[in-house]
Amino acid sequence: MDLELLSAVLLIIGIDIVLGGDNAIVIALASRNLPEQQRNKAIFLGTGLAIVVRIILTILAVYLLTIPFLQLIGGLLLIMIAFKLLVDEEDDTSNIKAGATLGAAVKTIVFADIVMGLDNVIAVAGAAHGNILLVVIGLLVSVPIIIWGSKIILHFMERVPSLVYIGAGILAYTAGKMITHEKRLFFLLEQYPPLLYAVPIITVILVLVSGYIVNRVRMKESYR
Repeated sequence: MDLELLSAVLLIIGIDIVLGGDNAIVIALASRNLPEQQRNKAIFLGTGLAIVVRIILTILAVYLLTIPFLQLIGGLLLIMIAFKLLVDEEDDTSNIKAGATLGAAVKTIVFADIVMGLDNVIAVAGAAHGNILLVVIGLLVSVPIIIWGSKIILHFMERVPSLVYIGAGILAYTAGKMITHEKRLFFLLEQYPPLLYAVPIITVILVLVSGYIVNRVRMKESYR
């Protein structure tokens, strides 16, 4: 595995971990009313089906991003997602209802994962740049980490706020790379090759600085 392929896989795993923190919350909420034995079944069945659905959606997104200007649009959308990750005070999980039966819990886990994982699909598709193998490897490696480690990740993110900025930086960098992979912008990148490296870096700086400023303003207002 060459360095470029390895870095792409690590980037996808990083994206999945950063955006996958809600998965454990969804699973816990959806299966909380079930007996313990059925709860474990709901977790494994729901997560397994969610993985399959997410792989299919990401593969579709990879092909969709070959359409002109969709890389650019996807990159801009991912910038908004990265910014939202920094400035959102809390995620809305109030509409996740606990299932009374195993089937209901599994259905809730899968549908909630689809709705809440849309940002993940866009980010992973952008990082893969058309390589389906990267999508599958990244998801298969990261999903177990998300399921068994997301509570730990969330704990550290709450205790060490700077980790959220690292996560947003990963997403912003991916957004910048998506924009530079837009075929309709190749003429500009060919004329100014430094833009190939400058755009992802500028994107990261813009997202982190703007997010930091918004958070500082909110903090000052809360003390008034």
